[in-house]
Amino acid sequence: MHSIQFLLVILCIKTVFAQQKPYSTWMADSMIAIGITPTRYYTQATFYRGVEFVYNKTQDSKYSSFLTSQIDAVLTSNGSFVDWDYASHQLDNIRVGETLLFLYGATGNIKYKNAADFLRDQINQQKRTVSGGFWHKDPNYPNQMWLDGLFMAEPFYAQYTSIFEPDNATAWDDIVHQFDLIEFHCPNQQTGLLYHGYDESFVAVWANNVTGASPHVWDRAVGWYFMALVDVLDWLPQSHPGHSRLLSYFTKLAVALKRNWDSQGGWWLVMEAPYPGMAGNYIESSGTAMFIYGFLKGIREGYLDKSSYYQTATRAYDAIVGKFVGRNETTGMLTWEGTVNVGSLSGNASYEVSYFS
Repeated sequence: MHSIQFLLVILCIKTVFAQQKPYSTWMADSMIAIGITPTRYYTQATFYRGVEFVYNKTQDSKYSSFLTSQIDAVLTSNGSFVDWDYASHQLDNIRVGETLLFLYGATGNIKYKNAADFLRDQINQQKRTVSGGFWHKDPNYPNQMWLDGLFMAEPFYAQYTSIFEPDNATAWDDIVHQFDLIEFHCPNQQTGLLYHGYDESFVAVWANNVTGASPHVWDRAVGWYFMALVDVLDWLPQSHPGHSRLLSYFTKLAVALKRNWDSQGGWWLVMEAPYPGMAGNYIESSGTAMFIYGFLKGIREGYLDKSSYYQTATRAYDAIVGKFVGRNETTGMLTWEGTVNVGSLSGNASYEVSYFS
């Protein structure tokens, strides 16, 4: 999947002061000053989530006003999306749902609830594999589940269920089932990490003939998944039998990520042997930021032992701030580099990578 404004992913991780100003507000202000085209697409929607966290920390109304203006630009007065493609169902479109729930909670404006209701209905309409997993994108990727999709849909699905349908056992079971399918089909035994996705129909040229899994471990896909787990645990009732299962998936992945951490301070773009250290591979900033987010949130929520993971997370944080965060000396705005532009399971199994900065 294409790169996003990861600048705010890292902002949600840790407050670090530079020239008496937290990196979080500094980076948010930089991106807002550059200008973010209003859209409901997952790239900006992930950025919006970061701005929401900055608002929650600062209570500065300029951040909530920014979110309101961005979302109002893509909604009608009654909460319909102005540019919705009804012929396509893709999990990427669900990512903006958390921002809708934030704005509804902050303002009480029913149009945000209407838009969130619409996205919840889109989840019901999403095509599924025979085993009940959401297709990542219809019609482009039939019978394929990608790790990316768990972050695009499940945190909103869980938050919506918690707020409006807390006794909907079918929904809770469905959310957990999506993770169960990924854990069944995508584990990489060598690393303890997960392959990017799988094709349950075994039609894709890259599909393993036993599991259907894709052939490589891509850091950002694992990052999406790591964040999805820790965010869904915010909402999934502890009394649900799937809670302990998701927690075990999260802690198991944390162990594997720590083991695969590189002494340079981050994680490689392609994570399984023999690729780390090979020419063309590199320490990639977006996936590394996602892993740090998962580690530090996991510690804060009590899912991970601080003595085991805090040093890894903070060393990685310091490394990527030193290597990938820059400052425009003319404008004073921050920049962010070292992010892969795209990683996809589309195409004919030939690969290329590119930087985004």
